[in-house]
Amino acid sequence: MQRLNNATLPKLSVSAPGYDRAALQAGIVHLGIGAFHRGHQADYTDKLLNRQGGDWGIIGASLRSAGVRDQLQPQDGLYCLVENDGETSNIKVIGAIQSVLVGPEQPSQLIDVLSAPEIKVVTLTITEKGYCHDPASGQINWTHPDILWDLEHYQTAPKSAIGYLVAALEKRQGIDAAVTLLSCDNLSHNGKLLQNVVSAFAQRVRPSLLKWLQAHVTFPCSMVDRIVPAVTDKERQALQARLGLVDEGAVVTEPFSQWVIEDSFAGDKPDWAAVGAMLVDDVAPFEDMKLRLLNGSHSMIAYLGYLAGYDFVHEVMTNEHMTVLIKDYMNLATDTLTVPDGFDIDGYKQQLLHRFSNASLNHRTSQIAQDGSQKIPQRWLASVRTLLSQKQDAALLAFALAGWIRYLQGTRDTLGKPPGEHFEIIDPLSATLTSLVKTEQQTSHSPVKAILGVQSIFGNLLQEQPEWCAQVDDLHQAITAHGVLKTLRQIQPR
Repeated sequence: MQRLNNATLPKLSVSAPGYDRAALQAGIVHLGIGAFHRGHQADYTDKLLNRQGGDWGIIGASLRSAGVRDQLQPQDGLYCLVENDGETSNIKVIGAIQSVLVGPEQPSQLIDVLSAPEIKVVTLTITEKGYCHDPASGQINWTHPDILWDLEHYQTAPKSAIGYLVAALEKRQGIDAAVTLLSCDNLSHNGKLLQNVVSAFAQRVRPSLLKWLQAHVTFPCSMVDRIVPAVTDKERQALQARLGLVDEGAVVTEPFSQWVIEDSFAGDKPDWAAVGAMLVDDVAPFEDMKLRLLNGSHSMIAYLGYLAGYDFVHEVMTNEHMTVLIKDYMNLATDTLTVPDGFDIDGYKQQLLHRFSNASLNHRTSQIAQDGSQKIPQRWLASVRTLLSQKQDAALLAFALAGWIRYLQGTRDTLGKPPGEHFEIIDPLSATLTSLVKTEQQTSHSPVKAILGVQSIFGNLLQEQPEWCAQVDDLHQAITAHGVLKTLRQIQPR
């Protein structure tokens, strides 16, 4: 069967780019060209090109593998975006991505592209761990292997996004080409974090760059919201049958999409506001709301749901007790937020419950559960500290954290039956965390105190909130003995 590409595009009867892709010039480089970027920022940019035109083509870059390049290059950068609401699906072809570079294969070319004066905006979705920082402090982790490598090799063969950006900024300084570096990752104050790590690295390797950087580079914060799960083979096959073409780069998502951007650009900017993005002076209220309500709920669903035997988010939401837990958690987290004026927070929470129940997304709990050490500080711990400072009950978050620590054992609830197969803990700190759990198990001790003592995640929480940490320990013991669901039924009001 033929592949989707420029030649076969006219055969399709779905929405397709209405602009001249051959004449399109690149104005954006995106680092971390996974499914989320293709389902979110590239969609906004494609809508903008259809509406207004302009030189805002995207050059994508993968800093790890060639997978996306190999999917999109034979397709001339084209791919289908499938929006499923649970009942119907809408398909459109996205054409905003012009090419994809692979950092490990083409480091010099990627640095040259990042430093080209026609590139006005660099966007990033490199996940939490891509910032090579200490999650508790927000500062660069100088012992990170990629940072150690880049301190010696960033000008020729960097590994981290930070190394690539500083190498490009050195070249941009030479031609006085300002640029906007726009983080689109699920991190609190993501722009400030990116500024911190880039500035720290620049100060270390080229102190003279720092003054120019402060005057000519901006780091807007942003909030992105769209559920974009990994595509399954079954979904690809269904799309192939519907199109009559093979699309190896397809992305499946939900109809809902939101993008809130701090209006702080160093120069020309895409008019994303014309196609639904919000440009605001302060992203923080939107950012906190999304991190604590959507992402915080997602992590709770992932760890507790996966332990209880649920593979998909929508399956978890069919359990009455889990649904009540998520509702109660959202209401609790709302007490820690500054809600933007005029924003319907109750409607937003109801919308989230509906989105979590969308069975057509097949969003795996195991996918969301990855990299917990990088996610928990902004998703849960910020709320914990706020609630405890206000003398409020944070037991629901103690239960969630106890579930994560139980998850680190690498087995699901079996409740008296022989232990099931071990699953892999995918996390930058997996070696440290699983070693702590194993050591404590061998001595018949609870691992909770050891885990909460990992300062790069929890800071001084163990010393600051000993009573709450003891509550985590009690709930961890209950989950270990009785499983997630029985423990949940016991702690929920009757």
